[in-house]
Amino acid sequence: MDQYRAIPPGYMTVGQLAKKMNTTVRTLQYYDRQGLFSPSAESEGGRRLYTDKDVVLFHQIQSLKYLGFSLDDIKNRLVALETPVDVAQALSEHAAVIREKVAGLSQALEAIEALGKEVLAMDRVDFRKYADIIVNLQMKNEFYGLIKHMDDATLDFLRGHYNKDSGQAMMDKYKRLIRQAVQLRQDGATPESEQGQVFAKAFWDMIMEFTGGDRAMLSKMIGFAENMGSQDNAWQQAKTFIEPALGAYFGKLGINPLEQEEII
Repeated sequence: MDQYRAIPPGYMTVGQLAKKMNTTVRTLQYYDRQGLFSPSAESEGGRRLYTDKDVVLFHQIQSLKYLGFSLDDIKNRLVALETPVDVAQALSEHAAVIREKVAGLSQALEAIEALGKEVLAMDRVDFRKYADIIVNLQMKNEFYGLIKHMDDATLDFLRGHYNKDSGQAMMDKYKRLIRQAVQLRQDGATPESEQGQVFAKAFWDMIMEFTGGDRAMLSKMIGFAENMGSQDNAWQQAKTFIEPALGAYFGKLGINPLEQEEII
């Protein structure tokens, strides 16, 4: 009884505070050990004592924790939360973090749903293809659906030559050239013109870079391009310029790339 009488008016014990805040003594003790929420005083008997000011502070901690702040974030922010502007700034910063998380989760959901459709369109379980599809979804490669049609040799070639970064760079180059072909067509440039032939060389160089000059891979890519055309309106527009431009380019060189023993 002496210990209880030693508690000054206006203070409460850890047990009383836990009951008031609908939490546990263990939680308050843990926050104390973390340096997040320490008692305002101690009784003569060594008991932790808290005041109404501590109640307000604990409300802040509970609110921030509910909003998703980590304990480290809360610990660092509590010192600065002295004015409404401080609180608003902290909430604004965390709102930005939440929006980023929501965007990431939305993209993950879209990828999962897209992968689910691809899985059902395949006749067997193939986790390597699933992984390839996921990587291409992350790259926002709209042609990820072609992967299910690719044989193991083609996929092994692509895996051996490209990672996510180099694959993204190649896809960006392809898209840039497609846009250029569409623009040349709209500007009235002919496939046989100097502009058309400069473009044809750049496009062919891109194909050679992508296939590594492998004729078997080139033949497969032509087949994939036909399938890709049904999914890509930009390609449908671009190919009316690309095909005759390449035809004129090969005609000047006097070659048929698919009949060459070695493509350089």
